[in-house]
Amino acid sequence: MRAPYLYQLQQQRYWLSPERMVFWEEEKALIVSDLHFGKTGHFRKSGIPVPQSVYKEDLQRLVSQLQYFQPRQLIVVGDMFHSHANKELELFKKWRHDFPHLVIRLVKGNHDILQDKWYEELQIETTEQLSIKEISFTHDITDVDDNTAPDHYFFSGHIHPGVHMRGAGKQSLHFPCFYFSPAFCVLPAFSRFTGLATVRPGAGDEVFAIVNHSIIPCC
Repeated sequence: MRAPYLYQLQQQRYWLSPERMVFWEEEKALIVSDLHFGKTGHFRKSGIPVPQSVYKEDLQRLVSQLQYFQPRQLIVVGDMFHSHANKELELFKKWRHDFPHLVIRLVKGNHDILQDKWYEELQIETTEQLSIKEISFTHDITDVDDNTAPDHYFFSGHIHPGVHMRGAGKQSLHFPCFYFSPAFCVLPAFSRFTGLATVRPGAGDEVFAIVNHSIIPCC
């Protein structure tokens, strides 16, 4: 894996990973959004031939990040699972048993519709919003208004942010990115089986593209 990129915010150290995750050093927390586990299985059930290897590769990427950063907790900022349970989620159960001491906290997203019993069996803590110190986590930043933890910085997901960059031949290329505004960060979708929504940075915003397994500051 290429070296992560250090981003400092409110006297905290965040390491941006080319594998579309953030490691919060002070809290020993790995932060990720939009894993959409089980999505490829739903596509196959609908007759769209998406290979299961896509899902297995995502699980392996997650394993490699846990081994690299050695976090105490995994914070999922929504859409950990894509929809109802299917055979692919049985593979996740086996994966979970390999990390019994890892605390998993899920801030529920619009696709997290499994029954509460399913999360309880796998020791996944669920909540609608999570706050640690002066950092808060919500799936969709548009759900946050000015009265919601006004002094907090937010991490969110949901939109699968992407940014356009010019290639050597002046062609426009589209890459997933981390999008930091003065008030919130939108994380890239962890799953590679997702589309991208182009972000348009404003004054004071910072964008870090993920290009060829490297983090590239671009705005």
